[in-house]
Amino acid sequence: MTDANKKAEIKPAATILLLRDTPTFEVLMVERHHQIDFASGALVFPGGKWHDADHDPAWNDHLIGGGDLDSDQRALRIAAIREVFEEAGVLLARTAEGAMFAGEAASMEVRAAVDRGETSFLDVVKGLGVRLDLNALTVFARWITPAMMPKRFDTWFYLAVAPEDQLAACDGRETVDATWIEPAEAVRKAHSGERKVIFPTRMNLQLLAEAVSAGDATARARARTLVTVLPVVEDRPEGKVLVIPNDAGYGDVAEPLSALA
Repeated sequence: MTDANKKAEIKPAATILLLRDTPTFEVLMVERHHQIDFASGALVFPGGKWHDADHDPAWNDHLIGGGDLDSDQRALRIAAIREVFEEAGVLLARTAEGAMFAGEAASMEVRAAVDRGETSFLDVVKGLGVRLDLNALTVFARWITPAMMPKRFDTWFYLAVAPEDQLAACDGRETVDATWIEPAEAVRKAHSGERKVIFPTRMNLQLLAEAVSAGDATARARARTLVTVLPVVEDRPEGKVLVIPNDAGYGDVAEPLSALA
């Protein structure tokens, strides 16, 4: 396999749009570290690639929900929950009594050790005596990076309502800031150039901004037919543009390639 083909390998990934309604309808976003090669400095949703450990059969006894999912879908949800734990310190889990886990899940040192692969996320969950709540996640979107890009991901976007008694704090390594922001305000900042927001994130912020609450966003996502978005380049009189399927829920999108630079 050539280096070019290796770069084009599509890697499964998962992202969480963590929502809250107080003080207003907001989504949690983190700022990527400026020294990271992919989307450096961008405002993104917590997320990342799945790991081999996300497929561990030992998870069976430490999950709520997911019985109707295949192994890949289950691993994606575990990855999404792990990523928001690593990057923002929020754990979507329930206690043995069924209550949503509250308080600080782990120290920054433990989160960093999980991120580096030195500590198992499963061991952290076992130590807390909780189970990951896969039922807390609702599929929102699925995007595949265009073929022209050197790094490609098959990313599943999930919605989840943030636990009321947990504070989000960035990890300081992959992310340098964690902020709650109204979706429409994030879109405004992206268009004004105040914040760097990559194309898929901006499109999903615009879709999220159509809702008025976390419950409304979840209901809309459940009612919407999932259409996988694989942007393609088209030559038009105005130049090369990136287009996505019209039936994916984002409207008629034609993004000039020059705007993506």
